[in-house]
Amino acid sequence: MNKEPLGRLEKVSPRTYWEREDTEFTPWLAQEENIALLGDTIGIELEVQEQEAAVGPFRADILCRNTANGSLVLIENQLERTNHTHLGQLFTYAAGLDVVTIVWIARHFTEEHRAALDWLNRITNEDFHFFGLEIELWRIDESRLAPKFNLVVKPNDWSKIVKEAASLQRSKLTPIQELQIAYWSAFGEYLQEHDSRFKPPKPQPSNAIAYGIGRSGFGLVAFVNMRDGRVVVSLIMSDTDAKTYYHLLLQEKAEIETELGFELEWEEKPEGKESHITIRHHTDTTNSENWPALHAWTLEKMDAYDQVFRPRVKSLEASEWEVEYEDT
Repeated sequence: MNKEPLGRLEKVSPRTYWEREDTEFTPWLAQEENIALLGDTIGIELEVQEQEAAVGPFRADILCRNTANGSLVLIENQLERTNHTHLGQLFTYAAGLDVVTIVWIARHFTEEHRAALDWLNRITNEDFHFFGLEIELWRIDESRLAPKFNLVVKPNDWSKIVKEAASLQRSKLTPIQELQIAYWSAFGEYLQEHDSRFKPPKPQPSNAIAYGIGRSGFGLVAFVNMRDGRVVVSLIMSDTDAKTYYHLLLQEKAEIETELGFELEWEEKPEGKESHITIRHHTDTTNSENWPALHAWTLEKMDAYDQVFRPRVKSLEASEWEVEYEDT
């Protein structure tokens, strides 16, 4: 049987496409589809806030927000091998901007700089994250060039999570808190087993975990209530224009619920800053034998929310909502 010959992968120097870091690579990376590629690699959904962010007399390459929790993410680019100058700049920028996640991109990481980031990941608490990535360009024969981020340093979050969970379990916790830790630990394992795009949550005595959904000020949140026996998935809006965004989405209620395949509870909560769009499921949440089914329900609804709401959330414009006043 005749088959088409296989091509040959060829690695190309990044400098053949980006001659300069500041005027070519940084603007390219800041584009939505390219920052999404980086975000997929490190497992954080990123929203660009600013390029060349001022930090005293210096300028950081790209400043982003983690859309899941609103924390700052600093990206420093280098189209050459890593050096001490850039390592020092990272600390200056992080301190000046109160950043908790640092991403260092370079053409090549030296062993000493790789070891430095690994050491920082070991000694800092779970709120701080240090990533090191090598940028590569590849093509097959004479095809177009394709970028690839090669993750060479990452925080060992899961090890930290497990260690902290064990520490919490040894401390004095209420029976409800112990159930919450066990529930989220099991949910994290469920996400990993099913290759979910959602990262395993930090097992902690909490009734909620939050994920990004494409934009700061919005959160995709999963809840478990051990006392009342219910699990919940909700889109929560907390932006300064949250009420406006809520009403813009409410105008598409019929289309949204048709696409989702289920009805929602629309909660403007006019007395507070937030608005919620929610679905609930009632059952015995304290019985661990029910948890696999609850995890399956939660992940199914989270996937549906992400698919239906994400494009809408990213395209919302507050100026498009006109308040209708009743005649007096």
